[in-house]
Amino acid sequence: MQRNVFVTGGTGYLGRALIERLVARGHAVTALARPGSEARLPRGARTVLGAALAQGQWFEHVPRGCVFVHLIGTAHPAPWKAREFERVDLASVGVALQAARRAHCAHFVYLSVARPAPLMRAYQALRAEGERRVAAAFDRASFVRPWYVLGPGHRWPAPLLPLYALAERVPALRDGARRLGLVRLSEFSAALVAIVEREPDGCAVFDVPAIRELARAKAS
Repeated sequence: MQRNVFVTGGTGYLGRALIERLVARGHAVTALARPGSEARLPRGARTVLGAALAQGQWFEHVPRGCVFVHLIGTAHPAPWKAREFERVDLASVGVALQAARRAHCAHFVYLSVARPAPLMRAYQALRAEGERRVAAAFDRASFVRPWYVLGPGHRWPAPLLPLYALAERVPALRDGARRLGLVRLSEFSAALVAIVEREPDGCAVFDVPAIRELARAKAS
């Protein structure tokens, strides 16, 4: 079934990969882009120019009843970026929820982060607060919780893959290794498409094992 999909963060690393897959599968995609960055959107998406933190500026362009995918976030998160997480990541959730509620969106998809984890406590806390706000605003929502998505320009943890494989063989380490596992961009974008296409029933969480399972199901 074709979906109307609105994407924030569509010019970013994750957003471009998602939009390409959605368009290829025949979905009608509208993407928010800052003026001057619209050339980075994949072909086939309808462009809406505006700032993600600008309330009301672009709300009228969100298709009524669409699936709203919120991918806005601080680039290359790091422990010392706590203030930016609050200024961008959390603030953008509030604006996105206003826009999605105004358009009576059928399903809100929110990019969160795996947890608990020993690092990035401020980032995890703000993403958890984002989930709380989304759940309070929407009966049908999906929370997607990767830890790190490997792809072009985002490969520094790749040498750790053999260590992850070893950790998954140790019972005491298995749960953490799977929950905080590395996901490839192709897997992540395929899983996001599956989440967009599903018929949501309440709020659902998709952690790393669930992301991998959805990607495998899409490939089969």
